Amino acid sequence: MDAISYERAADIAGAVRAAQQPGTMFIGGGTNLLDLMKGGVMRPMKLVDITRIQGLDVVSTLPDGGLRIGALVRNSDAANHALVRERYPLLTQALVAGASAQLRNMATVGGNLMQRTRCPYFYDTAFTACNKREPGSGCAAINGHNRMHAILGASTQCIAVNPSDMSVALAALDANVRVSGPEGERVIPFGEFHRLPGERADLDTTLRPGELITSVDLPPPLFSDHAHYLKVRDRASYAFALVSVAAALQMDGNTVRSARIALGGVAHKPWRATSAEQMIAGRPLDSATLRNAANAALSEAKPLHDNAFKVRLAQNAIVRAVNQAAIGTSGTGGAGGFA
Repeated sequence: MDAISYERAADIAGAVRAAQQPGTMFIGGGTNLLDLMKGGVMRPMKLVDITRIQGLDVVSTLPDGGLRIGALVRNSDAANHALVRERYPLLTQALVAGASAQLRNMATVGGNLMQRTRCPYFYDTAFTACNKREPGSGCAAINGHNRMHAILGASTQCIAVNPSDMSVALAALDANVRVSGPEGERVIPFGEFHRLPGERADLDTTLRPGELITSVDLPPPLFSDHAHYLKVRDRASYAFALVSVAAALQMDGNTVRSARIALGGVAHKPWRATSAEQMIAGRPLDSATLRNAANAALSEAKPLHDNAFKVRLAQNAIVRAVNQAAIGTSGTGGAGGFA
């Protein structure tokens, strides 16, 4: 086993200072990082424990009416927080759909954002061809078993998908990620936090070296009455999504005033279906419009030999999720749905 140094940070500034040593990683709940270390996939030289930093485990309101969720808030606590459940039901639904109750009790919001893709070729070091693990070595998944892999935004370097349910909801809600680093604080729009593989499959996010996630900031709630998270998976619990859809609507009777649609299980990052959003916004929600919007969302899909089914599955999932969101979060109000 490789030697690892360990340091417990007392505050954000101390954590950032401690992370300036090459090969350093932050550890919170550790639900993904420890598995990767045990399997020899990741070999950090130093771990900086951030679990004792005060203030990062708090949910608080923002002056504009939004919500700040600290990076150390447990997934289960975020899902069950009264303000999250009331104002951002889409996020609660997505969090509850992820992992198991035991993992949600340990996993943190910041850690969830940083979890690595769940490609089996990345996790199994017996496969030497993995650009995510060893840049320049190739991608075994492209000609291998790729049923779970990307149909949007992939490259010749990597076809893995982001596994986070929470991140799909945050993409739809236009959240921001607040970070601290050697150059101070900055705010990253959620759509810019995760990255597509391009020529650097080993980079999952746009974080700079030594930067620490401190919170996720949600804008003022606009979609509390009409939101739905749909996760399609092989089994009912503790399985990653084949396809997932986060749908959030503002409704005026049967007319969609504005829409947010994000997909999971289809790309290296949560995928905003902006074309579908634009096609249904400002129009009555009818079956033809919704079906055309769903088809447009997958118009650039490039399926592989094992995952072509995901195209139709994603189209159908968009229709179903938007219909359910239109019915209303409570299931009793709002506009009716269309098949």
